[in-house]
Amino acid sequence: MKKFIVGNFKMNTTLHDFAKYLDCFLPLVKECKNFVALSIPYTHMMLASQKLVSTNVVFGSQNISTEEKGAFTGEISNLMVKDLGAYFTLVGHSEIRKKFRETNEQINQKIMRALSVNLKCVLCVGETKTERNANKTKMVLKKQLEIALKGLYENELKNIIIAYEPVWAIGTGKTPTTKDIEETVDHIRQIIMDMFSQKSADKILVIYGGSVNQNNSSNILKIKNINGLLVGGACLNPVEFANIIK
Repeated sequence: MKKFIVGNFKMNTTLHDFAKYLDCFLPLVKECKNFVALSIPYTHMMLASQKLVSTNVVFGSQNISTEEKGAFTGEISNLMVKDLGAYFTLVGHSEIRKKFRETNEQINQKIMRALSVNLKCVLCVGETKTERNANKTKMVLKKQLEIALKGLYENELKNIIIAYEPVWAIGTGKTPTTKDIEETVDHIRQIIMDMFSQKSADKILVIYGGSVNQNNSSNILKIKNINGLLVGGACLNPVEFANIIK
């Protein structure tokens, strides 16, 4: 089965840098069998729509607004992102949850907006170090998923990819053990089963993110219940990201 590998650029690279990146990156993954996606700054999306035509790489945004249009200065809507040719959007990334105080309810609104224009969603969930030390990981994930996916029809889950990203692992160089990841992903699938069905729990894509690099990616991808990776800093090096994908 193909793995779903997403590179999250965050707030990095100018348009010129991104063009050079693609010139280097695309030939390296041309024959790759895995599904490759780039989560890029809004300023890069027009170029991506031109450069990625007829390639095996898709692109998406790092966020969207809870609103579709109106007096929301500085926001980017689902319609705008879709119009630029995006395949997906990230929602619920821990950096936005923390720095902009995004709530699970707002994430639910964003998911609904995305699905309304046929954008897939990579839904980020995960616990902080404090929550992990207090043995609250399962409780935190249950709350995040139950609110974020509230009101969805079961058939809409085909457009949802869940990214388990323990907050304490992002950008720290630390990752959970493969056993910990496997057990947590099993719990995520259990939540989906309780909310929808066993069939949905088995079929939904769950990927891992948090200090993924070319040294640990192979071991993470060997975990039986993992469908791919969400790669942060390591994706900014086109050669390293291509090695992870391959």
